[in-house]
Amino acid sequence: VDGARAAFAELTQREEAAGRSAEELAYGFLKVANEAMCRPIRNLTQMKGFDITTHKLAVFGGAGPQHACAMAKALGMSSVFVHRYGGVLSAYGLSMSDAVVEEQEPAADLYSYGNPQDEADADPSAANREKKLTVLADKCVVALEKQGYTKDEIVIEKYLNMRYEGTDNAIMVQEPSDCTYASLPYAEAFREHYRREFGFELYGRDILIDDYRIRAVVLGSTPSSCKAVPSKGKPIVTSTTKAYFETGWEEVPVYKFEELEPGHEIPGPSIIVQSISTIVLETECNAVVTSDGDLDITVSHTTKSDDVDDASSIHSTGGDVGLTEAEVKEDPVQLSIFSHRFMGIAEQMGRTLARTAISVNIKERLDFSCALFTLDGGLVANAPHIPVHLGAMQSAVRFQVEYWNSEGREGIKEGEVLVSNHPQLAGGSHLPDITVITPVFHKGKIIFFVASRGHHSDIGGISPGSMPPHSKRLEDEGAMIVAFKLVKDGQFQEQGITDILNAPGKLEGNSGTRNLRDNLSDLRAQVAANNSGIRLLQQLVNEYGLGVVQSYMTFIQHNAETSVRDMLKSFAAEHGTSARAVDHMDDGTPIKLTIDIDEETGDATFDFTGTGPQVLGNHNAPPAVTYSAVIYSLRSLVGLDIPLNQGCLAPVKFVIPPNSLLNPSDDAGVVGGNVLTSQRVVDVVLRAFKACAASQGCMNNLTFGDDRFGYYETIAGGAGAGPTWEGRSGVHTHCTNTRITDPEILERRYPVVLRQFALRKGSGGLGKHTGGDGVIREIEPLRPLVMSILSERRTLHPYGMAGGQEAECGRNLLIRKDGVIVNIGGRCSTSIDVGERLRLETPGGGGYGKKD
Repeated sequence: VDGARAAFAELTQREEAAGRSAEELAYGFLKVANEAMCRPIRNLTQMKGFDITTHKLAVFGGAGPQHACAMAKALGMSSVFVHRYGGVLSAYGLSMSDAVVEEQEPAADLYSYGNPQDEADADPSAANREKKLTVLADKCVVALEKQGYTKDEIVIEKYLNMRYEGTDNAIMVQEPSDCTYASLPYAEAFREHYRREFGFELYGRDILIDDYRIRAVVLGSTPSSCKAVPSKGKPIVTSTTKAYFETGWEEVPVYKFEELEPGHEIPGPSIIVQSISTIVLETECNAVVTSDGDLDITVSHTTKSDDVDDASSIHSTGGDVGLTEAEVKEDPVQLSIFSHRFMGIAEQMGRTLARTAISVNIKERLDFSCALFTLDGGLVANAPHIPVHLGAMQSAVRFQVEYWNSEGREGIKEGEVLVSNHPQLAGGSHLPDITVITPVFHKGKIIFFVASRGHHSDIGGISPGSMPPHSKRLEDEGAMIVAFKLVKDGQFQEQGITDILNAPGKLEGNSGTRNLRDNLSDLRAQVAANNSGIRLLQQLVNEYGLGVVQSYMTFIQHNAETSVRDMLKSFAAEHGTSARAVDHMDDGTPIKLTIDIDEETGDATFDFTGTGPQVLGNHNAPPAVTYSAVIYSLRSLVGLDIPLNQGCLAPVKFVIPPNSLLNPSDDAGVVGGNVLTSQRVVDVVLRAFKACAASQGCMNNLTFGDDRFGYYETIAGGAGAGPTWEGRSGVHTHCTNTRITDPEILERRYPVVLRQFALRKGSGGLGKHTGGDGVIREIEPLRPLVMSILSERRTLHPYGMAGGQEAECGRNLLIRKDGVIVNIGGRCSTSIDVGERLRLETPGGGGYGKKD
């Protein structure tokens, strides 16, 4: 205790403490810790479609009851339950647990048709379903009988693991106990589960069975239900003590748990001491002892007055009411809390998008980003999704605001949703990344924007997957959207967006989208994700007041700006005010960077003069991609836990020559710039700052398909080593943060077999710290397919640093039926027949330091 007091006393002397006492600072730390614990609770419950405010917070463990009331307030929950054995609840639960045996068998059966044609289609799995479940049940019964239980004690629970055809998220459904259906007893339960978790149904889709499961249970002892007890009023106070709450120091009563009796009522603030835990009742909380001796706590919430605009709740700084932005003073505790809240909203948007999307690309590979923006389109907070999207999304939001509010245009109305993807004109990254933007209104005025960007696996163009290796013009790469209202007058504009997505098919040699159904479903999912963000932001405004929320958006951006300025000044003091680096693409095009830093202010100019001209290919990168790569690099160089937002770029001035690789003309091909050149820009920035060796410098973009479908994935490689760390092997690095599709899902959804997926041993550069290894991924088609690879670092090695060795280049190989191996180069699109295989060997990461 003395050590903690001394540490907080030291903190009071710092400028940002602003005269606060040690107790105020300690309470601030506690509030931040509580908010950090609230964030995953919000995420997990809302991800499954539950309203957390209608639930009771159950508490266990020695420390849980100390935080429960404060967390319930922050979560908007009105009830907390503390079991009498909460401190040892796991052990107590084991003594009452059921005896369970489970058996499960994988399947690939059809449960019901989406559009049955006659009575014979009514229940296609009926013949086998009960037979398989009975066999599994008999196995479970035998296992329990061997443990000494009798057949009469055993309860059999039947489950089917079900999913819609064309999706990958299966739901385990128990046979309804009150089933009134003559056939398909699991169908309605499955649809109800799906509606709750994903927010919609997929009409006309077959329902499939992935697994049969039996759970045989012998019930343990079940506690009786609590009985109502008459009130006994307050119990006898054992002692009093001083405790610090949100209202300041309080003289609070202390009660001994063993002296409490059913019916006792304990008002907060107070402390209840138990041999296995301590229970803290906050202000506006009241506990009642139940007939079983547990504590049922009611949590009150102060709500803002209906007749006061922008009133702030009890959670706001000082409980101020109706504050404007100019009146709100920055509080470091609130800054951390709002950082968690903003990030939590972006994360929940991402979870909504992942669970409501249809495509493998978004649902499984998580190739999407969600973020919050200020009224002028400045990035405030993003979930840790795809770094290359982030700076570009800000450009996209700002373009749409300017476009729709320019003279002669209709503006942006409440309920409308905007969509775009054009890289050069509308702040896009490349055409497959479609951005959906929704304004957040408050009292008839726009106050914020929310946006989600998702990579659609096909939007047309000259090759399946819309990532053509040899495109030379933007129109070769798919549908282009500069500005379109996806939702207008409350209606999803399905025909309008369908026409746009099919438009490339009007060009010779091009095709419209090959996955229209997935495109439309994923766009609806993006709208739903944005709506979840709007709802949560509006709740935040109702909780704190608009002025407070807007102020902390600004404060968080300013905090990021200050952190980056401090990092730049520190680098200038140690290494000088100028830094330079250059790296080359495999075709020899240089990316050249000169950084000049003002040692006094921390301002910096990132000058890319000397970078090569745009290419007659597709690895040109629009400026928004360079902004994203730089904002990611700067955030990575800051040694503090700050949100990645617009503030990171505030100290930076960019000089990017027009018609260069990093600032191409409007019609240039750019599909590879987002996934290849962005990685090399990061390598160049980190090289200039002498931060670490090069990572794989590529996203290894693989697409395959035919006229019926297109599939896309990025493949991991090696990460570069640094001054104190080894490079990680087989990971997505820097500007990509996606997952790889699970082998089971890949082979179930697409006509391919994954022959090998393993680390490429020895491909990382050697050094005092060794670079990470790349991977080997070998795929064989089950019918003739067009397979395309768009990759880099097949000629020039990822560099080492400080004496570390460079890493191995990647290789793309075609293995023919006769065993002949052909190197197809870094960019290739070719038809691959049954019996042939495509083998990708991805680059490693460079080593750091001379090896002893």
